Amino acid sequence: MLSAVREASRQMPSPWPGAFFLTDPNRVSDPIAPTETLPAGTGVIYRHFGASDKVETGRALRHACNKRGIPLLIANDPMLAKHIKADGVHWPEARASEARKWQGQFLFQTQSAHSPRALREAVCEAVLYSAIFPSNSPSAGPALGPIKFRTLCHQSNALIYGLGGINGNTASAISNASGLAGIEGFL
Repeated sequence: MLSAVREASRQMPSPWPGAFFLTDPNRVSDPIAPTETLPAGTGVIYRHFGASDKVETGRALRHACNKRGIPLLIANDPMLAKHIKADGVHWPEARASEARKWQGQFLFQTQSAHSPRALREAVCEAVLYSAIFPSNSPSAGPALGPIKFRTLCHQSNALIYGLGGINGNTASAISNASGLAGIEGFL
């Protein structure tokens, strides 16, 4: 995974990281602990899904990310991102159009996309495209595969991060064409 993140980092323009670690309350019981071991060039996307302790956890993640010099994005919650001074917001595909009214207020805005059409219609500078490989995520659709994914990357003007089944065995198949995003692959 380390060499794949390094390779992906070379594909991304500054200040974009080569990879993003996404938190998930069902698969990552402590979202702060993994920040200590993330490879250089990896940012964090905090997905709180309405947790009652989202402000406290967000502040703790902000502190941990600042300590490591890595960006922190908050998923689907620009108000929390502003409140804790996060570096950006990650938007779900269904709400990505809302990113327009927040332009210029964050260093980073990313969105998810699950189809070539959603990728073509992206409003954010960077897109997390899913699913590339078979994934344990309950929301992951059928895997696109690395060859079709690399073709999409070459045809798009957006910065693209491959998501879904990204781990030490799969990441190198796409790291020369895109950024990486994952959960379990970074644990």
